Amino acid sequence: MPDFRAFCTPATAEPAEITLSPDESHHLVAVNRARPGDTVVAFDGRGTEWICELAADRKNAAVLRVRFRQKMKPPPFEITLGQALPKGPSMDAIVRKATEIGARRIAPLESERTQVHLDGDRSDRKIEKWQVAALEAAKQCGNPFVPEILPVQNARAFMESARGHDLKLIASLAPGAKSLKAVLAAFHAAHGRAPRSALWLIGPEGDFTPAELSAAQSAGFEPITLGPLVLRCETAAVYALSVLSYELS
Repeated sequence: MPDFRAFCTPATAEPAEITLSPDESHHLVAVNRARPGDTVVAFDGRGTEWICELAADRKNAAVLRVRFRQKMKPPPFEITLGQALPKGPSMDAIVRKATEIGARRIAPLESERTQVHLDGDRSDRKIEKWQVAALEAAKQCGNPFVPEILPVQNARAFMESARGHDLKLIASLAPGAKSLKAVLAAFHAAHGRAPRSALWLIGPEGDFTPAELSAAQSAGFEPITLGPLVLRCETAAVYALSVLSYELS
């Protein structure tokens, strides 16, 4: 059986004991049924893990006794997902899968064909929900790095302001879209190395509009084909992140 995992934010880098939050305590003790003496891996979502023993199985304030601390090495590349908001609960699933695949950050976008529009408190509640989904996925899959969930923003403004990425890619069914392998080969030929950072844009139901695709290309995004079939946006996100992560690993 794999070790139990719990999220924490200790006050110091070298704590002797860690008291978990009520939510984490309840999940560890009541849901996962950890018992005193069990090994628990506490992590801060930024690459630090504390290998612990459950010392007190209180459901609202579980106590972990630290055995040792370890710093996990991040991947040699980072991927940002710019995801136009889909209908229904699909964004929750996209966040979970992106966390499992190892995306470093996720940017929820409102595009011209987005049918979900979030303002004010509703947007804040959604961000909190997606942060919880990312944390749950990180605990389940053992990812020590929880992706950052950026605020909801306009897709075109996001495209125009995107900076600091070796590659900027947009999934596209348009004629002339290139293969990912061709773009990666061209980058390596030009720079003598693999990309260290990449930004993937995935459209909503109905995809980005021609005007948005044109704006993305003007901002330096390469249209990339994900094959001849029309994929659901959640499938496209998982596909795009998976193949890029595989190629960069």
